[in-house]
Amino acid sequence: MLEVEDKTPLPKPDGPEPESLAFRDEEGELNPEFLAAAADAIEASEVERLQKLVEDFHESELGDLLEALEPDQRPRLIELLGTSFDFAALTEVDEAVREEILEELETATVAEGVRDLDSDDAITILESLPEEEKAEVLDQLPAIERVALQRSLDYPEDSAGRRMQTEFIAVPPFWTVGQTIDFMRETEDLPETFYEIFVIDPAAHLLGSVPLDRLLRSKRPVTIQDIMNAEPDRVEATEHQEEVARLFERYNLVSAAVVDEAGRLVGVILVDDIVDVLEEEADADIKQLGGVKSDEELSDTVFYIQRSRFPWLFANMCTAFLAASVIRLFEGSLERMVALAILMPIVASMGGNAGTQTMTVAVRALATRELGRSNAWRIIRREATVGLLNGLVFAVILGSLAGLWFQSWQLGFVIGLALITVLIFAALGGIFVPLTLNRFGVDPAVSSGPFVTSITDIVGFFAFLGIATAWFHL
Repeated sequence: MLEVEDKTPLPKPDGPEPESLAFRDEEGELNPEFLAAAADAIEASEVERLQKLVEDFHESELGDLLEALEPDQRPRLIELLGTSFDFAALTEVDEAVREEILEELETATVAEGVRDLDSDDAITILESLPEEEKAEVLDQLPAIERVALQRSLDYPEDSAGRRMQTEFIAVPPFWTVGQTIDFMRETEDLPETFYEIFVIDPAAHLLGSVPLDRLLRSKRPVTIQDIMNAEPDRVEATEHQEEVARLFERYNLVSAAVVDEAGRLVGVILVDDIVDVLEEEADADIKQLGGVKSDEELSDTVFYIQRSRFPWLFANMCTAFLAASVIRLFEGSLERMVALAILMPIVASMGGNAGTQTMTVAVRALATRELGRSNAWRIIRREATVGLLNGLVFAVILGSLAGLWFQSWQLGFVIGLALITVLIFAALGGIFVPLTLNRFGVDPAVSSGPFVTSITDIVGFFAFLGIATAWFHL
């Protein structure tokens, strides 16, 4: 007797179909149901289901998904998607996550993924590879791409040469508008995004540029030389990316040519690259102000974070000993008047917050070149005045509260006078310390915090306890 194969369809898993799952919820957060569905598809090696989940994803969304997955699931997702995986997504994840993923992938897989990327994205990925593996990936690329990428890698880290795209359109000056337009229509491997056409001589020296809007408004017989900008926006390939970003910000640029030391055109920087630079620099400044290394990421290991934060905490401990030594000078006064010990932290806290406010503004102004020798004294006078006014206002508020609390108008007067003193010194310290460090070539974002904290604590304790000791003859 023949066995008949059961044709009854298997029950579908509970829950919504993959196509109906939203990647983000109404608040813009990653949808847990979507993440669970993606993880299940990866564990079950269901390629078709996984492709349906991510088929319309932008590279940034794919990067967010990679970061949300478990570490062992990330390379598995890439392997399952195969050629449909956009390697540009690896430029959207934390550096630590990118390095972990690349360690698990085969060299051939990385080479295949890098081959289809814009040169700036390819450089970002290659930078995360060990030197030996980087060389292996480059060896598997076509000669033209390999030479262009290697040239970018030879430039200093965080330079325009590392950020630039080596894909651009360059034409000779004697071409006509019609020839240029026909060339762009007939050429298949044009850059994905571009805003201007560059004009070069036979030796690739940059002669000028033509914005696309001007090109399209010109008659076909007109030569490129007649409509080109003879002084195009350009940056040196070795120039630091922060300086390039400042140039874009100052002149509202959308693109700029990148030239080598001989003035030869080697690449182009677009505004989307500059947005990343501005975000990185701002992120680094914020972290350094808080005593965190600029390259620390949420994905870093516990021990790496502990080691990176230790120096800042150690510096704070040392400065705390300085403040404690000031308190010890007035040990007798504190024993005679307990109210001083109760109110003392308030003065130090107010001074610390005021100093941090001024320091934050000063460090950011120095980073953006808004603060310099030309306006330093004006800003110093402004911050001192702000400190004085805030000191007067809070002297009245805190002095009144302290006087009512301890039934002593004299104590209220003392803490009010101390508060005026410490807020003025906090404002001055918050701007003088970053300016002085910057003058000696030390990054004020990294080093200002411990110095400003020391100044506000020492001045706060000394002013309050010193004035109280003299006023009450303790």
